Amino acid sequence: MKKSSAIVIGAGIVGLATARALALRGYRVSVFERNERAVGASIRNFGMVWPIGQETGPLYERAMLSRSIWKEICTEAGIWHDEVGSLHLAYQDDELQAITEYVDVNQHYRDCALLTPEQTLIKSPAVNTAGLKGALWSGEEMIVESRVAVGQVAAYLAEKYGVEFHWNTAISQISYPEVFSGKRSWQADEVFVCSGADFETLYPELFLATEITKCKLQMMRLVAQPDNWRIGPALCGGLSMIHYPGFKAAASLPQLRKRYEEQFADLLQWGIHVMVSQNGSGELTIGDSHEYALVHDPFDKEFINRMITGYLQTFANFKDWKLLQSWHGIYPKMTDGRTELILDPEAGVTVINGVGGNGMTLSFGLCEQYIGSR
Repeated sequence: MKKSSAIVIGAGIVGLATARALALRGYRVSVFERNERAVGASIRNFGMVWPIGQETGPLYERAMLSRSIWKEICTEAGIWHDEVGSLHLAYQDDELQAITEYVDVNQHYRDCALLTPEQTLIKSPAVNTAGLKGALWSGEEMIVESRVAVGQVAAYLAEKYGVEFHWNTAISQISYPEVFSGKRSWQADEVFVCSGADFETLYPELFLATEITKCKLQMMRLVAQPDNWRIGPALCGGLSMIHYPGFKAAASLPQLRKRYEEQFADLLQWGIHVMVSQNGSGELTIGDSHEYALVHDPFDKEFINRMITGYLQTFANFKDWKLLQSWHGIYPKMTDGRTELILDPEAGVTVINGVGGNGMTLSFGLCEQYIGSR
């Protein structure tokens, strides 16, 4: 019996997740990527697989499914990953109150706990002890080195499932069952468009009518810490609690948000909340900011980086703060509250996009659920 065939456009994390879900179900899959490797938002992030950011319910379950898939792939392919968990740190009573409420609601559903300052310091030597009141511990978060791992996942899919990758091949037109790159063309039984922030090239009128925008985030990387010093879990300041919907479980969050809006108005103007993760080489990835528009200033703002590091210093102490790199990423973001965009612009063609800043956390689960339910 002839295998069904599929073309996936885009080799970022959504494209790879789609290719995996199809290949797992016996499809002959070809992936087309306009660059010689993935260079977009999928490699310009913390590398955090971040279930704690999702509300308890379907999205949390999707995040945990993604995590299990990441774990399976990393283990099979020998991809570096670190199941370090996370700490959200409290230095004010209202932050500790929100954390306490979060744990009260979620402790039966998630691996989470309220830690004393002493317990917090056992988890991480990088926590700023001055004024520390406690922390939220979550054991479910995992770190990968996204700028390497995304390419390694592609290689894994090629080797294990025979997924065929066409690099440096920009698809500029679709006329089902064919896709075109200039005068060259290919065809398949199904076509999936997973082009991320480049959503103007294919079906531009569809995206023009969709509640979608683009988010620019600024990030930095600090040098490898001396003597193989490790920070342990990913570390987060209080501002992260009003950024992620998972913390809506805390009844006092609106009051905490109000205080932050008054005290940190300058940071929130640029969508800043601050986290840090550590890769296998000991380097520290820190960020980030959020600016929303369809077109962004291509130049990074130094004052945003200063605000990020300034807030980071209120909850973290490192051995070496030397800056190694700075960059920005751009990802698509739904503006109507949806967590993803799945559309069928014509028979045989599916668009999967709009996962926002949750690509590393949700893509594998989303595509597994969607492809598996058809």
